[in-house]
Amino acid sequence: MNSPLATCDLCDAHKHDAPELFRVLPPVFRDFGALRTFSGPVTTLKCFEDNSLVKAAVDSCGTVDTPQGRVGKVLVVDGAGSLRRALLGGNLGAAAARNGWAGVVIDGCVRDVAELATQEVGIRALASMPMPTDKQNQGLKDAAVQIQGVWVNPGDWLYADADGMVVSAQPLG
Repeated sequence: MNSPLATCDLCDAHKHDAPELFRVLPPVFRDFGALRTFSGPVTTLKCFEDNSLVKAAVDSCGTVDTPQGRVGKVLVVDGAGSLRRALLGGNLGAAAARNGWAGVVIDGCVRDVAELATQEVGIRALASMPMPTDKQNQGLKDAAVQIQGVWVNPGDWLYADADGMVVSAQPLG
């Protein structure tokens, strides 16, 4: 779902909300997917240099029925900021787009940048890195994660546009 809500407007409206209700992710992420604006309810993963859970997630249905209608979810991956291995590449980016995910936000790296740029999904990560991960089926799913010092919980809503990314405990707008 493309968000008609601008992150600047959301920050103006919610700048005094408690941190457990409204948070802003630091401006360290780069755009890699074809969609620059995206939003949706959050699903979380925590994995370090192992993208087994990322593959399983993007291979699954990326939509959910909400009171707002059927929307794409946003996969938020705590990769511990690793710059040594890519947690998402062209094949997984294509799977995310094909399965209806609104976006993927990775506190880590991606690869196959030219392929990712053609996928109709929002993809944000710290950097590109050609080295793939090892697959050891390790990590956590649906747990609170810390992304660049900001807590993100399963079920939060993430809104992303050219100005940045914000996270809310509930849908906004």
